[in-house]
Amino acid sequence: MSKALLLAIVITGIPLAASAQDARDAGTNAGAAAGGAVGGAVGAVVGAPAAVVGGVVGGITGAFQPQFHHYVVEERVPSYDWSGHSRVVVGDVLPAEGVTLYPVPPQYGVTQYQYTVVDNVPVLVDPSTRRVVEVIP
Repeated sequence: MSKALLLAIVITGIPLAASAQDARDAGTNAGAAAGGAVGGAVGAVVGAPAAVVGGVVGGITGAFQPQFHHYVVEERVPSYDWSGHSRVVVGDVLPAEGVTLYPVPPQYGVTQYQYTVVDNVPVLVDPSTRRVVEVIP
């Protein structure tokens, strides 16, 4: 991957990729236009291995994702049922009411974020904005 492309990915960040993905999911031509306008950058972030995406947003890298997912399951954190929302994606802003955020244990190295479970899917959240920064598979 070229340095210019990597810089473009870092600068544009995940919200652009999430917006293009949301548009594609909605079946609109806007998704194709957005994807075509930035082509590889959007595809690289949205379709990239979890370790790459984790590195871009400062999230949990691929090696730790299964361990973190297991940790969340073991903690039995109640899942927030986001009715009327098809699926949680990077860039979503969680409602202020009804969603409890939990600290990420230090061994996962992302103490600037918190986590929760939305529709039975663990997610990392920026607590200052309540924006989803990573979906943990």
